[in-house]
Amino acid sequence: MPIEVNLDVMMAKRKVSLNELSDRVGLTLANLSILKTGKAKAIRFSTLEAICKALDCQPADILVFVE
Repeated sequence: MPIEVNLDVMMAKRKVSLNELSDRVGLTLANLSILKTGKAKAIRFSTLEAICKALDCQPADILVFVE
């Protein structure tokens, strides 16, 4: 897939665990794990917004287009 998810990179930079992010964003660990591993087929803007707020980052820090 040409869109790569770098959620794990941003989590490491911010020193935030999957459990902590799950609590902050209000998503289940399973759904965050799917997103983190790049297995997600889609993401809601509201979810992306919540993740960006929780990690104090921009969407481009998490999603990258790679040809």
